[in-house]
Amino acid sequence: MPLDKLPQIPFGAVYFRKSNPPKADWERDYGVASEDGLNVFRHWFMWAAIERKPGVYDWEDYDRQMDLAAKNGIKTIIAELTHTVPDWAYRQWSHARQVRADGRPMTSNMGVSSATGGFSNNGGGAGALTMNAPEVKEAVGAFLKALATRYKGHPGLLGYDVWNEVNYAADVDFSDYMKADYRLWLQAKYGDLDTLAQAWYRYSYAGWDDIEPPHEVAAYPENLDWLEFKRQNYYDQMQFKIDTIRGIDSDCLIAAHGVGGAIPNMAANGSDDWLAASKVELYGLTWVPSRRGFKPWQNFFGPDLTRAAARGKPWWHAERPGGPLWLQPQVLGRDKEDGRVMDPEDIRTLTMTSFAAGATGVLNLRYRPLLDGPLFGAFGSYGMDGSRTPRSDMASAIGKWANAPEQKPLFAAKPVKGDIAILVIPEAQAWDYLLNHHHKPETYREAMWGAYRGFFDNGIQADWVHIDHIADYDTIYAPYPIMLTAEHAKALAAWVEAGGTLISEATPGYFGDRGKVGTVQPNNGLDAVFGVREDEVEFMPDIGDRIHFALDGRPVQGGGFLQSYRVTTGSGRGSFADGRLAVVENRFGAGKTMLVGTHPGIAYFKTSGADNLRYFADAFAWTGKTQQVQLSNPALQARLHEGPAGRILWVINSTREVQQATLSVGSGEATLGTVYWAGSGASASGTSITVPPRDAVVVQLL
Repeated sequence: MPLDKLPQIPFGAVYFRKSNPPKADWERDYGVASEDGLNVFRHWFMWAAIERKPGVYDWEDYDRQMDLAAKNGIKTIIAELTHTVPDWAYRQWSHARQVRADGRPMTSNMGVSSATGGFSNNGGGAGALTMNAPEVKEAVGAFLKALATRYKGHPGLLGYDVWNEVNYAADVDFSDYMKADYRLWLQAKYGDLDTLAQAWYRYSYAGWDDIEPPHEVAAYPENLDWLEFKRQNYYDQMQFKIDTIRGIDSDCLIAAHGVGGAIPNMAANGSDDWLAASKVELYGLTWVPSRRGFKPWQNFFGPDLTRAAARGKPWWHAERPGGPLWLQPQVLGRDKEDGRVMDPEDIRTLTMTSFAAGATGVLNLRYRPLLDGPLFGAFGSYGMDGSRTPRSDMASAIGKWANAPEQKPLFAAKPVKGDIAILVIPEAQAWDYLLNHHHKPETYREAMWGAYRGFFDNGIQADWVHIDHIADYDTIYAPYPIMLTAEHAKALAAWVEAGGTLISEATPGYFGDRGKVGTVQPNNGLDAVFGVREDEVEFMPDIGDRIHFALDGRPVQGGGFLQSYRVTTGSGRGSFADGRLAVVENRFGAGKTMLVGTHPGIAYFKTSGADNLRYFADAFAWTGKTQQVQLSNPALQARLHEGPAGRILWVINSTREVQQATLSVGSGEATLGTVYWAGSGASASGTSITVPPRDAVVVQLL
């Protein structure tokens, strides 16, 4: 089995990107990496750097990487970068360039993360060229066959990483080839033009060639179809690449990694971590605090989302930074300590956070920094000259610890299921993107992240759950369910009726199939699930901060939309400041629901207010569940794992001060046993834990 080839804990870095590092340093770097406990390298095998002329391949530098890996006991992940287009191909197939919505073709640029040519601003398909053109698809397949044939069975090979950071540009592809395939997709979906006309409200198509993809981003059925077609199209191309490699080498590992981008970029950019993970044996993520922020909830969010998408498969932090980021727009104006540099202690915090969230491996996104281009000096834990640094020493210490035989039972344990799940509804995100594209209120992002933060800051483990997988959980929170297809609304109702506990923020399923507003709200039968009918609704997110309500007499700030209710079978639990009914609970079959007529998650995301923090604690208490792990100190984060050796507790201290806490597990106390990781000044005894600054304690529970 491909997964059997993995080390106990894959721990390494991305090393070779053609222009960097210097050839004279390769042998030394491999030797140092091996001595430092690194066991996996990933390299960028770029189509644009290898197929120098049609059918003429330059493998020399890549052969050397593979041979050095085998010599030094390091396994290689080949990152296929067929979205880097050879210059000859860009000229030869100029008719097959991907086209933006405004008619501009994609250009062939220098790649900021490799300082080599052939890149574009679109990571999907074949980059600047469209794989919907048969000749381009054939050329991509020929390169992948040559690649897989050359390295099949090589002692340095571990596997392949397909489609780097799985996503694509929002404004592509309007080429003739993409349009032709879109029309075929529509024919398969609708069957005839009359059916399409009724669905789209376009009544004058005389033939399928009259259909154009929508150039305007707007809330219409045709836009939903275009988003869905693009997603299927690019992921089918991912599958083509996987199948092509598998056709040559059936024993190799197939991996992929995203950017933890499903929230909020699944609709616009195709960052569907669930779909991507379903296609591979090993999934992962790029997560870089210099680009995303360095707060504890941010460091957990990406890993938690990736673990959810992997659905039990192993996953790794495929690109974790080990050094600074200079001059880039994501860091300007931020404090030095907010991810702009990476101290050794920051590397420890980030790595142990990923392990606590369930990662089964960690790779640094640079072994050493690039010497060329705008990302010079970025991310590497080793020095510009490849020398060891305190940062690389820290990574080495963690890697050797993780791969020691005595840690095998530790990493055999996996995170327990969360206390509650946060509901991810793809069509709700898609409709929000189409509704809000022009005036850009961030209601979706803020509601989703705000709910996650609200539970996180209360020490409540909130997992992410895709609406197609709700049977995996018994308690769900829906932060932004504004659109639900009739099929999904029916599934959600059946889940509650069978015993599920659902808390929903405002306007559940307000928009139904094809974005059509229901004349009865909540829509598609959800009025019976929640025991209410809508009284009034207000879509004014720009002044949503003026919304206030009470839950059981306790004040809460709203945000986003406002929806008030009339009770049918439910019972009121709170009102808006003007007296309209805001919160209703209901029994439905064997389950129960609570409907909150605004978005308190948005308010918490924006203000971090104490009232809204308490709201999320109260909402969880209403479910009747008990937290699996509780710490007396909110500055610490705890995650419980279970495995053959029993229960393991990971406690993370992201602050710069020593933190102490008392532990309780479930409804009682637990005794701390074998300590797997504890830095200087740490202690774990009885039910008391002391964690040094930017460090962790990992301990068995008895």
